[in-house]
Amino acid sequence: MDAQYKPHETERDAQQFWDKNQCFKAVEDASREKFYCLSMFPYPSGKLHMGHVRNYTIGDVVSRYQRMQGKNVMQPMGWDAFGMPAENAAIQNRVPPGQWTYDNIDYMRRQLKALGFAYDWSREFATCDVDYYRWEQWFFTKLVEKGLVYKKMSTVNWDPVDKTVLANEQVIEGRGWRSGAPVERKEIPLWFLKITDYAEELLADLDKIDWPEQVKTMQRNWIGKSRGVELTFEIQSAEGAAAEPLSVYTTRPDTLLGVTYVAVAAGHPLAKQAAETDPELAAFVEECAHGGTSEAELATMEKKGMPTGHRAVHPLTGREVPVFVANFVLMEYGTGAVMAVPGHDQRDWEFATKYGLPIEAVIADASGEAPDLSAGAHDDTGTLIHSGEFDGLDFDAAFEAIAAKLAELDRGEVKTNFRLRDWGVARQRYWGAPIPVKYGPEGQTVPLSDEELPVALPMEVTVDATGSPLKRMPEFSDLGDGWTRETDTFDTFMESSWYFARFCCADNQEAMLDERANYWLPVDLYIGGIEHAILHLLYARFFNKLMRDFGMVETDEPFQRLLTQGMVIAETFYRPTENGGKAWFNPADVEVKRDDKGRPVSAVLASDGEPVEMGGIEKMSKSKNNGVDPQSMIDRFGADTVRLFMMFAAPPEQSLEWSDSGVEGASRFLKRLWRLVSEHLAAGTPATLDAQTLHEGLSDDQRDLRRKTHETIKKAGDDIGRRTTFNTAIAAVMELTNALSKFDDTSPQGLAVAREAVEACVLLLAPITPHACHALWAELGHDEPAIDAAWPRVDEAALARDSIELVVQVNGKLRARIDVEAAADKAAIEAQALAAENVQRHLEGKSVRKVIVVPGKLVNIVVG
Repeated sequence: MDAQYKPHETERDAQQFWDKNQCFKAVEDASREKFYCLSMFPYPSGKLHMGHVRNYTIGDVVSRYQRMQGKNVMQPMGWDAFGMPAENAAIQNRVPPGQWTYDNIDYMRRQLKALGFAYDWSREFATCDVDYYRWEQWFFTKLVEKGLVYKKMSTVNWDPVDKTVLANEQVIEGRGWRSGAPVERKEIPLWFLKITDYAEELLADLDKIDWPEQVKTMQRNWIGKSRGVELTFEIQSAEGAAAEPLSVYTTRPDTLLGVTYVAVAAGHPLAKQAAETDPELAAFVEECAHGGTSEAELATMEKKGMPTGHRAVHPLTGREVPVFVANFVLMEYGTGAVMAVPGHDQRDWEFATKYGLPIEAVIADASGEAPDLSAGAHDDTGTLIHSGEFDGLDFDAAFEAIAAKLAELDRGEVKTNFRLRDWGVARQRYWGAPIPVKYGPEGQTVPLSDEELPVALPMEVTVDATGSPLKRMPEFSDLGDGWTRETDTFDTFMESSWYFARFCCADNQEAMLDERANYWLPVDLYIGGIEHAILHLLYARFFNKLMRDFGMVETDEPFQRLLTQGMVIAETFYRPTENGGKAWFNPADVEVKRDDKGRPVSAVLASDGEPVEMGGIEKMSKSKNNGVDPQSMIDRFGADTVRLFMMFAAPPEQSLEWSDSGVEGASRFLKRLWRLVSEHLAAGTPATLDAQTLHEGLSDDQRDLRRKTHETIKKAGDDIGRRTTFNTAIAAVMELTNALSKFDDTSPQGLAVAREAVEACVLLLAPITPHACHALWAELGHDEPAIDAAWPRVDEAALARDSIELVVQVNGKLRARIDVEAAADKAAIEAQALAAENVQRHLEGKSVRKVIVVPGKLVNIVVG
């Protein structure tokens, strides 16, 4: 055996073996327990970043471990390939988005293969492949037939430069996140999927899955189930004539008697009608069209409004209150109108204060008196006051009584509402799957037939900033005889909402899914960032239920267990620029002086020796120039070193701080492990130990090493398999290698005990550093490759101890350590603890009040 570890040769040889023998090809086998491990597939941006490497290494470690447990493992990989970044790159680089995307896929695939991930590459696809999205188009037409799809006019955030709809989160201070152009509120026709039909089930089924509670809470809040009252206000127009009644929904009917005005969205029909004869109001409505759209912005923005001249008639008292158009009300939320109770809602209070509207208290404070509303609203529930026949009722009683009264007057009813809105799936961009619909000369809207599918996206196009080229391509849109094809494309969430199922049968050219999906689904472990906690995961759950209801899958939920990995973070360095900005420098270009605890003290730029400012530790990003290129680390240290560092530096759910010294430490450990195996093989031939020798014929040192070996096997198995805390599993193996280094017994029996420990180290690390362990396992004389080896079994008998070490405390402070017989009873342990020399010194002149024995751990002596 070559005593020198050569990572690049080792990794090349292992990968060639895996490829030649198709080691990771997954085949359905009903006789074996399956395990489907899936990491969220990447967008082909051009090269992997460290967040990718961490995510995919976690999945690979779990996959390889489960394989060693004897399970039939599938771990696929593909590409989330559609989206606007490809169009932006096409504009910048003057290449078609398809060419840019597939070139990036080729490069990133090579990077993934260099890291040795155990993917079944035969299942690979990109979502921009026609063979993939054709089935999405087919399924959409079936959803249309089932009434689960509709098209309607919708108020959207429109970027006039990019000429596309933006999500609320993509509007920053009223401007498009990419173009920076002022965003317009615009009505356009959009396609929607009826996700609201599944709101109740999406909420209830969160209890069926093993997900982080934080993610479940985020989904529950997004779905937003609430019980309230939908009620109507009769409207008197400015001219005194009756108008269409105004519908509002409230979860606080107990405050109904405190309504002092009503507010509607700028897009509400009532606002539009009033603006037709009021130029000033029309200008305000237009201003609102360029305002904030996210809930966060609405909460913090200045509250503005204008009266419509209309009056709303209170449904219980008959009192007339003014109707305002307000910038904090949006048509997308509820009915586009709110009953304003400034005494008990802070937003309403701010608006009322600004415009001099009445603020009235109808809920008592904790003392039972009217609250002080001079500084803000009192938004707690409590006993009703100034509410006529409802005075004295608490929230629950008032809810029921007021709801009943409204129902009796035919002016309201109790309703369960959801915050969730139907999913708008149309985008006005080019690089996406075409929506399979055509329009007739007489206004017909018809989904395409099976024979007309797929609708392939033209690949050789010129993309510029003037909107989708599909709209300027009659060869695509004109079907003849007055028929035209839809030029909108699907939201890219569509592709990522069912890819997990297609991986099960990616080679099927005749159907979207087949019976293999029911073998593999649900995904046993799904791994990805917390940033996908709401939309992607919610849409995927919805899509799975749609496929279930069409008989394609049997499972209710797509992902049984979810692991959300933390960010990769690194130090940042910069210099202030003349215009008040910051010029950021990559950590690789900076020399840092540190104190004896490794904390940075000062830093200089290596190229000029001049100081740079330390900007703290932040997520790796292009904007802060603090990313580390994975390829450079692979080229320098090898893939196994990168994998080992990633898994050792932090538990998966926590942020991982990049450390060059940590990577170097991982490299040193792998060299030490290699050397340890080499030295062990050179020491001689081990004996074959029979059962009697294992349990009766070992020396104390041999027995101690064997116990350490099986303790490590037990801990590493629990850490990887149950807890997914890879760092502690690695630490345990490192402790075992330390014990091996100190074990000086080259007798045949001693070598046999050492061989068991060495092989355990190799197999326990095989999921984490698979290339090195592949080579070492072969060097240890095994014909069976490490990839097919079973996880080591724990010998419970080896864990037995004749004695155990206990900590002895006096009043909670450590005073001694004692070895006691494993079978010692409580009285014997107490006596031995009290007799310890250092304990005796701390008992002088004091009386023992109590002795607490925690079996297997400690003794605490309480003195007074």
